[in-house]
Amino acid sequence: MPSTPVFRHPHRDITFRGPVMTFKLGIVSTGGTIEKTYCALNGALINGSSVLDVLLSGLELPGVEIHRRSVCNLDSLDMVEQDHERIVGEVHELIQTVDGIVVVHGTDRLSVTGELLFRRHAEESLPLPVILTGAMRPYELRTSDASQNMTEAILAAQWLDPGVYCVMHSQVLSFPGVEKDPGLGTFISRTR
Repeated sequence: MPSTPVFRHPHRDITFRGPVMTFKLGIVSTGGTIEKTYCALNGALINGSSVLDVLLSGLELPGVEIHRRSVCNLDSLDMVEQDHERIVGEVHELIQTVDGIVVVHGTDRLSVTGELLFRRHAEESLPLPVILTGAMRPYELRTSDASQNMTEAILAAQWLDPGVYCVMHSQVLSFPGVEKDPGLGTFISRTR
């Protein structure tokens, strides 16, 4: 009789047994461009009803158990200090129950939340990876980068060492020192 396959995570004390691996993924949604929808009444892109569930349902995620929490649904330019604190609080609560976390965030203030998460966990090391991601173009647009960035972030949450990261556009950048480069239309690391 064949034995049950055992898969060990390369960096953390997680063992997957059998043909289906279960990874508990926390997703904290905050709005941002990734969740903007077109308003036919005025022609604007707005943060209205969340499209994140639609995006996630279109991804193949075998063995990933999603624990989703919504903190807000804002353009990150409209975020204030209390919003960043609430996001950090949700991440801190989820750490106790999941194996990795993805924070879906607006790109204009993603670095502010990432730096705050990094500073808060500088003294007490994170037990898992926290990935911040978003999109430069809304999910509803045909040319959106949303699905690619979410897929990359979910994969990164399963395999990166504990820490705070920005994962977008086929890049993994670790905090501190991550910032948006509007000219390039992506994120860069000031520390490289």
